[in-house]
Amino acid sequence: MTVAQELAARIKAKGLISLADYMATANAHYYGTRDPLGAEGDFITAPEISQMFGELIGLWFADLWMRMGKPDVHYVELGPGRGTLAKDALRAMALVGCRPSVHLVETSLALRLRQAENLSDPVWHQDFGSVPKDAPLFVMANEFFDALPIHQLVKSEGVWRQRAVGCKKGVFAPMLGNPVPLEIIPETLRDAEEGAVIETGPLGVRIMQTIATRLAEQGGAGLIIDYGYLGPATGDSFQAVKAHAYASPWEEPGERDLTAHVDFGTLGAMAHTQGLKVLGPMGQGPFLARLGLAERANALAEMRPDKAEALFSERDRLASVDAMGRLFKVLGLVHTDWPEPDGF
Repeated sequence: MTVAQELAARIKAKGLISLADYMATANAHYYGTRDPLGAEGDFITAPEISQMFGELIGLWFADLWMRMGKPDVHYVELGPGRGTLAKDALRAMALVGCRPSVHLVETSLALRLRQAENLSDPVWHQDFGSVPKDAPLFVMANEFFDALPIHQLVKSEGVWRQRAVGCKKGVFAPMLGNPVPLEIIPETLRDAEEGAVIETGPLGVRIMQTIATRLAEQGGAGLIIDYGYLGPATGDSFQAVKAHAYASPWEEPGERDLTAHVDFGTLGAMAHTQGLKVLGPMGQGPFLARLGLAERANALAEMRPDKAEALFSERDRLASVDAMGRLFKVLGLVHTDWPEPDGF
């Protein structure tokens, strides 16, 4: 049975399902059955664009580690893709003697196999809860939160309703579901215009709470990098990508990458309530620039003049406002006893 058939049968048996259920079921199959990255996949992430991204991330953590007195640490990455970011970051950290144990929060067997090709002796985890508790953590989540399921609330005839998903003759479509209590709508958004959409990601918030709690208890720092906005705010960002192009999220569930923009305001607020220093969010472009992206590109170009044009293209793709530099945001999380990090 395909994912589309499974979802259609569920809707036929139980009625409309939530957007979060639709997204969770589709993405569980999608990520669990393939390597979606690269030219032959559906999308490409910053670590796959250039080694410079992972190197600068590694040096960000290494700088904190040195200023903190070089404690034992665990490197933890959520949704680590092929392991490319971890490989580049760990290589940069090793230059100054920082060699943390490596822990990957990854449920996909297909991606675990790719990660094993890039990393030596990583420890895999089904969720963040089993990550070690005996040392400070360096937590990395790059393009992880955008793939988590969301709910959408739609204002219709003055009433806020949950967006649901229906299916007729095998065709999926968004529909209006049950009304929701006005109390769950942020006060600043209650008077939004007719047809306004609010997105909420309760799973992402719970994961952030777990990460922040562990950082507050154990020490360390984290970086959340993704495309998103400073919420709460209105807007419909639910989308699908297939073969490096936008596609309908209502066709071929389980065969397309379903994502939504990340609400950095809500995630940052949750981390703050757990007692962390929260920095940003700020654009990925300015953040990488402050860490020395231009200087690193120039140095690599001097070593490999034949690659200079490609390196400068990679630099611009990571940092330009017309590429990833503005839409992608960086949120920093740091234990209150740790030094102020660079970049923010």
